Amino acid sequence: MKTAIVTDSTSYLTEELRQKHDIYMLPLLVQIGIDSYQEEIDLSATEFYDIVRESEDFPKSSQPVIGKTIEVFEELAKDYDAIISIHLSSGISGTYQSVHSLVEEFTNCQIYPFDSENSCYVQGRYVLEAARLAKKGIHPDQIIQQLEQMRSRSQAYFIVDNLNNLQKGGRLSGSAALVGSMLKIKPILHFENKVITVFEKIRTQKKAMARINERLGEDLAKVDYPVIATVIHANVEDKGRAWMGELKALYPDVRFELSYFGPVIGTHLGEGALGLTWTEDVERNCPEL
Repeated sequence: MKTAIVTDSTSYLTEELRQKHDIYMLPLLVQIGIDSYQEEIDLSATEFYDIVRESEDFPKSSQPVIGKTIEVFEELAKDYDAIISIHLSSGISGTYQSVHSLVEEFTNCQIYPFDSENSCYVQGRYVLEAARLAKKGIHPDQIIQQLEQMRSRSQAYFIVDNLNNLQKGGRLSGSAALVGSMLKIKPILHFENKVITVFEKIRTQKKAMARINERLGEDLAKVDYPVIATVIHANVEDKGRAWMGELKALYPDVRFELSYFGPVIGTHLGEGALGLTWTEDVERNCPEL
């Protein structure tokens, strides 16, 4: 069975990785003032933060145009028997639901929508694993089962420089943002039930990063499988690399990577945000699949 792998732009897989693993991408849209951009096509992460810094308009994001999604799926249906389409959490975007609504329209090519219940590079890890298994000819049902296991073994924590973007983007209540600003806290955020919530309230970024380090250590002490972790940054690569170096020293058995918050997620988290995600390192744990 020949299976195509599709994701949206918030997985933040580089063009090089997408081409190498035959991954197809549906770009989400970002609007700044009167200008609209396709994330990762018309607008890079660095360009986004530069524009927003100089703009008086708060950026807005939206899901891929449904017509474009249908066009991509119709083209893939000519060459593939199935499509696994992996998307950011349905709790913060309608992208997954839009893809799910197309399932019955494609009778000659079965569509398997997958809700990452997360975003960014933890979503990207699911995409890379799906692509790896698809190349081996694994049936889509079995690939979805593997992704579900990875999802159950994944964690993601984020630290924002301030709470303004989350408040303006409707991802945090106004009162919570006000309290956070008054107390100068650096809340640790995570995904819970598919939405972004506060995990813990910490006074400084340094202490918040140390607490996330602890959370990784707590998980490592409980699991019996190898772990891969990703440090993610919002246009603060130096800070991201420094944190990754600290983590490597603490947990030498973990495989670490560096990624970034692109325009859509950056719209909600803001410049200066940092994150750490981890999941099962399936390439080491299940090489036979």
